Formats: sequence, C-alpha cells, structure tokens
Amino acid sequence: MIAICKTCGTSYDLEPQQCAICEDERQYVPATGQEWVDFATLTTTHTNKWQQLEANLLSIKTVPAFAISQRAILLRTPQGNVLWDCIANLDPATHALVSALGGIDAIAISHPHYYTTMQEWAAAFNAPVYLHASDRQWVMRGSPALRFWEGDSLEIAPGVTLLRLGGHFAGGTVLHWNVEGGVLLAGDILQVTPGKDAVSFMWSYPNMLPLPADEVSAIAARLENVRFERLYGAFEGQNISTNAREIVMGSVQKYIACLNSGTVGKLKKP
Repeated sequence: MIAICKTCGTSYDLEPQQCAICEDERQYVPATGQEWVDFATLTTTHTNKWQQLEANLLSIKTVPAFAISQRAILLRTPQGNVLWDCIANLDPATHALVSALGGIDAIAISHPHYYTTMQEWAAAFNAPVYLHASDRQWVMRGSPALRFWEGDSLEIAPGVTLLRLGGHFAGGTVLHWNVEGGVLLAGDILQVTPGKDAVSFMWSYPNMLPLPADEVSAIAARLENVRFERLYGAFEGQNISTNAREIVMGSVQKYIACLNSGTVGKLKKP
C-alpha cells in the first residue's frame, strides 16, 4: 500500500508513525495529528481540474483540495511534454488526458513539498524525474526514474531550463521556458502575493519564517541574466501576465529594505 500524508501529500511505501516532511519546520504537523490515505483511495475520492494558462501551458489541480493544494503544470513543446511540479492524485481521467496530449517526457520538481507521488507519475509515463541533488535527503521513496542534478542550471529540453535559486530549500528550483517574452514557472520558491504585483521569499510559509536578506540577494543574482515576461506560481490564480521580471527584482529590493530598516510602511510597491 502506498500511504500518502494528508497534510503535505508526500508518499511512503508503508504508513510511518511520522511524516518526515511535516516534522521539518518548513512544514507542520496538524494539531489533530498526522493522518494518511492510500493512493488507490485518493484516486477514487478526488479528481483533477484543468485550466489553460496560455498556449501549450496547462495547470492541473486536485479537487476537492488535498494536502498543500498546489498545482502541477504541463508544458507542451515540439520535442515533448514536461510536467512541472507534482500533485499526489493521478486518477484515471488525468492519465487518459495526459496520454492524449502526448504523455510526459520529463518531470521536474521545484522542492520536496511537491514530490508527492512523483514515483507513480514517472512509472505511468515512463518519464525521468529531475530533482536537485541538494534536496536528496527529502526523497521518501526510491525510484529508478529519479535523476539528481547538480549546479545552478540544467537544460532538460530545447528552450526548457531548470535554475537552482535556493531559498526555501537548498535545491529550490524554478523552470525557465524560452518562448516569446520568456516564462518562469516558480513553484513557491518565488511566492506570488495576492495583488499579483509582487512576490515574496520565505524559509517556511506555514510557520511564517522569512529568508535572510543575503539569501534573497543570492536569488536575485541567479536571475540577473534571465529574461521572463510572465510568471506562474504554485497555486491557482498566481499568474503574473506582464512585467514579471521587473516585479520580482523590485520585490527583492523591497524585501531587503524591510529586513534591514524595518520601515515597511514607508516603502512603495515595486
């Protein structure tokens, strides 16, 4: 039986007493305690909602909401399809729809909170899973499909490049798609704010623990030569449709100024 944590969506070969992902301070254990669901049950009690973000870019989100409730994004290219980030539910309808769209040639995941059932997705579509080696310790189940990469960038398909930004996790990764204007798939390594006119940077989102200023400066430095007009975050509706790079860089300056001076109310929006 594949046991899935109801809080974070991480899968285990056997139901453990504790979820290692939730025990880490970047996640949390509910006050009511850890709960589990098996993979087969999840696929019969939940389904996935699809939305077209733009041409050749589709989001996939589980309904009703499950675990962290992030979305996966299917990127379609002439050389093959890439699944960005992962969700726990791979129900028969999703399998059929993805297959009809050409399957999946590669899976890439931003950070351990979204590993979920990547092993099942990889096996279903015979696809390699690219994970940054810095986060290897957070893999709870092995798979021959796992590909651990090192360094700060890796092209996994023509025009599709993984960039290690760090921050939230040491191996925190975003995906850059080199199309007109440029697109960044950010997970929550860059967290889009409700007004969609800023992003933020956190070590722990549920526990509201910020990143230090030097980490945020390092993120900005790694994006210095990356051009992107549009940005899509981890959750439904987190879409920045224009001036995304300027918004990110302006947010870096605002974040650092807030940490260094404490004059939050005196700062203008980026």
